[in-house]
Amino acid sequence: MLLSIIKRILLRLLLQQKIEMENTQFIIQKDNTANPGPLGLCGFGLSTILLNLHNAGLFGMDTMILAMGIFFGGITQIIVGSMEWKKNNIFGTMAFTSYGSFWLILVALLVMPKMGLGEAPTPIAMGYFLTVWGILSLGFFVVTIKLGRAMMILFASVVILFALLAAANFTGNHTIHIIAGIEGVICGSIAIYIAMAQLFETVYGRQILPLK
Repeated sequence: MLLSIIKRILLRLLLQQKIEMENTQFIIQKDNTANPGPLGLCGFGLSTILLNLHNAGLFGMDTMILAMGIFFGGITQIIVGSMEWKKNNIFGTMAFTSYGSFWLILVALLVMPKMGLGEAPTPIAMGYFLTVWGILSLGFFVVTIKLGRAMMILFASVVILFALLAAANFTGNHTIHIIAGIEGVICGSIAIYIAMAQLFETVYGRQILPLK
């Protein structure tokens, strides 16, 4: 008698659990957040253009470049890197956070010695500094082989820019420095082009500027 009662209770519990499972609704969340990439590319592109107009000899190193480097080139790109992390884009996270950090470090290297916080780096030291960033950029370039022609061209130009700037610092050759400035303007312009192409495609729902 007792076993019969226990069996009926267990059967009732199993039936109730089955009914609850059949009535359970699974909710699938869809990522509807905007693509942060164009914003990061604008931060990289505009800051790179202005710095390299200075490298090309058009104007001196002033607070305009430093402010752009801190806020749009640095902080904005790091924020974009965090946004790319939330979208599960490891390349975007690494690239934007790295180059955002580069801009903040570069400003620190220029400002800290003037504040009495350490010695200014020598041209040789800056040459090695730019070399390691060029090596990192080369790694990013390899990744862009799978991301389309426009991104490949952009990161190839970044690698060339770091190579030219490193060579200018190692050799002290002013002509190489000017050539690096011109190449840097081209590099930044490519980044702006990609940013606008992605923006136009999102807004108009079709490709306006080619990326492949």
